[in-house]
Amino acid sequence: MRNFIIKNGTIIDVENGGSYVGSIEVERNMVKRIYKKEDVLPEGVNTVDAQGKYIIPGLIDMHCHINDRFAPHFVASGVTTIRNTAGNVLLLKNLIEQPDDAPTPRIYASDRMIDGTPGQWGPTSFGALVTDDPEEARKEVRRQVEVGAKFVKLYGWIKRDVMEAAVDEAKKYNLEVAIDLVNSKDLTALDAAECGVTWIEHASGFAHEMYKGWNLFVDQEEWLHIDWENPDQEKIKELCEKMLAYNVKLCPTMVVYDQSIKYPEFWSPKNIIIESASKINYIMQYWNQQAEHVESIKKYNAKTHNLDKAIAKIYYDMGGTVVAGTDTPALMYTYPGMALHRELEIFVEIGFTEMESLQAATVNAAKSINLDDIGVIKEGFIADLVILNDNPLDNIKHTQDIHTIVKGGKAYTQEDILSHIPSEEEVEKSIAEFTKVWEALGVD
Repeated sequence: MRNFIIKNGTIIDVENGGSYVGSIEVERNMVKRIYKKEDVLPEGVNTVDAQGKYIIPGLIDMHCHINDRFAPHFVASGVTTIRNTAGNVLLLKNLIEQPDDAPTPRIYASDRMIDGTPGQWGPTSFGALVTDDPEEARKEVRRQVEVGAKFVKLYGWIKRDVMEAAVDEAKKYNLEVAIDLVNSKDLTALDAAECGVTWIEHASGFAHEMYKGWNLFVDQEEWLHIDWENPDQEKIKELCEKMLAYNVKLCPTMVVYDQSIKYPEFWSPKNIIIESASKINYIMQYWNQQAEHVESIKKYNAKTHNLDKAIAKIYYDMGGTVVAGTDTPALMYTYPGMALHRELEIFVEIGFTEMESLQAATVNAAKSINLDDIGVIKEGFIADLVILNDNPLDNIKHTQDIHTIVKGGKAYTQEDILSHIPSEEEVEKSIAEFTKVWEALGVD
C-alpha cells in the first residue's frame, strides 16, 4: 500500500481562494487527510519535506488534442487531466484506460467532430463525420455514446438543423455539446446557445453575432469600420448577457493565437519539457509547415485576438464560466503541457488575479465538466498534486518551476515522467492496430 505524507508545504486552497501551511497524507491514489501546521503527524509513515514549497492541484487543460507521442509531456508539466476536444475515443483507448497513477494524463474525451459539407478537415474520416443530414448526426451521437464519448464536438460548417438534431440527441444521454465557430460562415455563438450548445470553444462565434454578416471568408474591406484592436466593450457586455442566460461556458484558448501572432518572438522558455517536445518529429514537422504560412496565419488570427481576450474577461466578470485550454498542438509552438502555463500568464495579463487564473485550470475546470474528485486539494479527492519551488500567487509564472508531480498518488520527477515517452515504432504499431479495428467496424 502506497502511503506517505508531504509535510510543511504551503497548500494553495483554490476552492476557498487562500493558502495555508500544512501536510497532506496520501494513501493509494487519494488524499487521505490534510493536517494543519499545529497538528501532530502520525508515526510510521514516510514523509517528504515540502518546507518552503507550494502545493497546487494537478492542472487541467480544457481544450487539447492528445497523442501518445507527447502524452507524458502534459504530466511532466503538472497537467494531470486533459479535455480532448475532437479526435477518436477508440484511438485513445489505451491512454483513457491507464490507471490513476500513470505518467500520462487523465482524459475526458469527445469522439470525432460532426461538421457540415464539404468538411473543414476534409471528408468523413475517423476524426470527423461530415454530413448535412440531421438523422445521420443523431445516429453518430448514439454511436459516440456507445464508445464512451464524454461530450459531443461540433464544427463550424454544420447546418443549423443538424446542430439542433445533434444537441437534442446528446441531451437524451446527458452529454454536453461543444462547438468551434472560428471558421463559421453562417452560425454565430448565440445561434449555438439558442440550440442548446453548452461550450463555445476559442470564444468563437461572438464576432459573428456582434457584426452580423462578418466572417473570415468575406471581403474584409467591407468591415474596416470595426476597430479590432479596441473591442467594443458595450457590444460585448450586451452579447455576454444573452449568453449567460443560456449558461454557456467558454474556453478561449488564447495561447494558440498568441504564439502565432508573436512569431518568431513566441513564448519558449528553456526547460526540459520544451526541449523534449522539440525533438518530436511529428510535432516539429507540423509547426515548421505552419511557419511557412506565418504571415497569413498572423493576419487570420490577429483579427479577433483582442476581442477574444476581452470576451473572456468580461464574461468571467459577469459570472460566466471561463476555463483554461490551449488547443495543443494546433498552429505553432503550443508545447504539450507547457502551453497551459502560458495560457495562465495570459489570463493574468488580461486582468485575472493569480488565484483566478489558477482556478480556471483547477477547481473551475473540474466543476465545469462535473468531475467531483479532482481540481482541489481535499480529503477524499484523487491525489493529483504539483509541488512548486515558488509561490504562484505572487507570480503566476511560478507554476512552471516544478519540483515534483504527484499523479494519482504516485510521486514523479519531471525526468521520471519523460522517461516514459514511447518510441515512434510503438506509436506506429498502436495506430496500425487502431486502423484495423476501425476498418473492421465499417463506420461511415
